Amino acid sequence: MSTSAELLAEAVSASKSDSKRSESLYKQILSSTKPSTHENSQQTQTLRDQETALVNLGQLYRDQNNAAGVAEVITLSRSFMSSTAKAKTAKLIRTLLDYFNAIPNSQKIQMTVLQDNIEWAKREKRIFLKQSLETRLAGLQLETHEYKPALALIDTLLTELRRLDDKMILTEVHLLESRVYRGIGNMAKAKANRFRSSPFAALTSARTAANSIYCPPALQSSLDLQSGILHAEDKDYTTAYSYFYEAFESLSTQGEDDGKALSALKYMMLCKIMLNLPEDVTSLLSIKLAVKYAQLREVESMRSVAKAHQARNLADFEKALKDYKDELSSDPTIRSHLSDLYDALLQQNLLRIVEPYSVVELEYIAECVGQGRQSVETKLSQMILDKVFYGVLDQGRGCLLVFDEPKADEMYDSAINTLGQVSKVVESLYAKSVSIA
Repeated sequence: MSTSAELLAEAVSASKSDSKRSESLYKQILSSTKPSTHENSQQTQTLRDQETALVNLGQLYRDQNNAAGVAEVITLSRSFMSSTAKAKTAKLIRTLLDYFNAIPNSQKIQMTVLQDNIEWAKREKRIFLKQSLETRLAGLQLETHEYKPALALIDTLLTELRRLDDKMILTEVHLLESRVYRGIGNMAKAKANRFRSSPFAALTSARTAANSIYCPPALQSSLDLQSGILHAEDKDYTTAYSYFYEAFESLSTQGEDDGKALSALKYMMLCKIMLNLPEDVTSLLSIKLAVKYAQLREVESMRSVAKAHQARNLADFEKALKDYKDELSSDPTIRSHLSDLYDALLQQNLLRIVEPYSVVELEYIAECVGQGRQSVETKLSQMILDKVFYGVLDQGRGCLLVFDEPKADEMYDSAINTLGQVSKVVESLYAKSVSIA
């Protein structure tokens, strides 16, 4: 009978040419007699081979985009995990769960697997593993926009973590809490009604926890990214830029996730554009750390937006949004701010067109900005209500009447002020006459 080491070597060799054979051999290794708890070299080697078989089988299913297969491997791993140290168990299950990340549209099955394993961890009284899995589940609920269950799970987690005083995972959960509140989008209401639960409050708690421990560069970069995003939401693009720069520098220097580094660079470019400094985007891309990203399509998309904004050209702006739709729309932060920028650019173009006229046809305005008449009417109505300029839409004639900005009547204000002073004098005289009488 072949040993587990021989079966493993055969499975690894077969994985390149016969995945079915390789899969069968890995399962044979995992279904072999469970090693006893007594320590000896053969039993230790069998455990190692089973661990390798689990990881390799998970990789095989990952490469096949087989989410159900990865879920099955995680379930199979439980019997193995019962025989190993808890620290190794947590590392192994995290490794297997990471394989889901490469499989498209696997969030739902991953959430089911996590919920199942959380219940198992509770039964086995593996508290730290349970908390790690719950943190991951809350992150997935955020990705799938299930904000209410995510907040409920985070509240429970924070209560437990404060009691255990686990600062590292507490920092991660507070950061996650901040991202969930930001995802909800109603930041003003959160601050007004329950400031404790606002994204900034959650982020402050995350930073407080992080300051009392050694914070790994990856986690520190995530905190800086979230800080920058929230400051950008508050239109404080200067402070946001400084946070994004810190995150980008750390991620690039430490060789961390290139995707996050690229996001930080795009956010830096976004801040320059929103600060009306689009010309700085070119010089930003010439710095040493940014050079390797300069030719990427994601960076080119932001460069195109910067050029359109610098030229105040609405048509070029729309072309950039269309040509780089995936790159500019996939990130909610960039999508939101570019939407605001588009509105501002449209408003500037409309003001430039109507400025010389007292009466101008709506069709002419729409033609000049390259927009539909209805959208132009809507925007002009909003601008009139916001008192960006003074005028009225004459829909019967299909034109816009533009008025001069009304000036305050100084004589009227002076008369009102005089009457106020006279009133005070009369009241004073009346009070004196009453006291004499």
